[in-house]
Amino acid sequence: MEYLTTLSTAVTNEPLILMPNVSISHHLNTSCIHDGLLSWILPVMYSFICGISLLSNTLALLVFWSNCQKCTSMIIYMRNLAVADLLLSLCLPFRVAYQNNDGPLILCKIIGAFFYLNMYASIMFLSLISLDRYLKIIKPLQTFKIHSTSWSTRATRIVWIINLICIAPFLFEGRGSEPCNQKCFHFRKRGSVGAAINLTAVIAFFILLLLFVFFYAKISAKLYKASLGRAQPQMKRNSNRAITKSFIVLVIFIVCFVPYHIVRIPYILSQIDIILSMSWKQTLHIANELVLCLSTLNSCLDPVIYFFLSDSFKRAVICTFQGKLKLIMNQDRVRNSNRSVTEM
Repeated sequence: MEYLTTLSTAVTNEPLILMPNVSISHHLNTSCIHDGLLSWILPVMYSFICGISLLSNTLALLVFWSNCQKCTSMIIYMRNLAVADLLLSLCLPFRVAYQNNDGPLILCKIIGAFFYLNMYASIMFLSLISLDRYLKIIKPLQTFKIHSTSWSTRATRIVWIINLICIAPFLFEGRGSEPCNQKCFHFRKRGSVGAAINLTAVIAFFILLLLFVFFYAKISAKLYKASLGRAQPQMKRNSNRAITKSFIVLVIFIVCFVPYHIVRIPYILSQIDIILSMSWKQTLHIANELVLCLSTLNSCLDPVIYFFLSDSFKRAVICTFQGKLKLIMNQDRVRNSNRSVTEM
């Protein structure tokens, strides 16, 4: 009994009150951060997002890589965005299977790194799409290298290489001996290198966000100014639709990624023990997992961008619901012309 009292004082600085059927190991594990309601909320949400994302992005790739597609810079960016979203959705079944569960170390590392690689690749491809649209609408008479297919292809390759290099150090991190470190996708302490990479990614994101706001403010102002000089109601309606389309990318970008990166800053500080309170770490873990789930919703919403910015994808979606996808693909091959607002 003296041993039990000493042990309890060392762990909690309070006397240990022994209750029936309560083990010492359970008492010692109270310092472990728990998922709570996340253990059933996240698997349901990830399963739903995975199903929608797989279907929509498979359809997008079918359209963007079909023979009928005229290859443009915008098509190249949307192809790679669809690939990133599809690969990210393939990570979600593993997050469902190992949510709040122990998992093999190598599998946890690979799936975790693969998940973030594709998420940040999506962010960068959305940025390239926005830059492409900005230049085409604001300076339509000028020719830029970004509009050539060769430059666009090199840009997408650079995006993949940068993300692979940044994610590689996380494959070599150890698990450590902290409580709950055996859980696959869970709160754990980070080293200085991992924390520095994560903070750099957050800073880079907010720089891209400022650029997004600038691009779409200029695009909106120009389209609105152009609509003022059009007397015909139909032309004004077309201008208003173009303004609405211009904000779709910005709204999706903000809704999916801004909450995650706001929470990310204090979360990283808690991982390197600048924030020491266990209650704060618990709260930040719950918040981080929820906004991370929200960020994966981007893989479902990106096809909405394709629907509004690509006429060929819009036709494919409509004909899929009508059971005429094969017919429309054949018609497009014969016609072989796909101009949309993104290809201005």
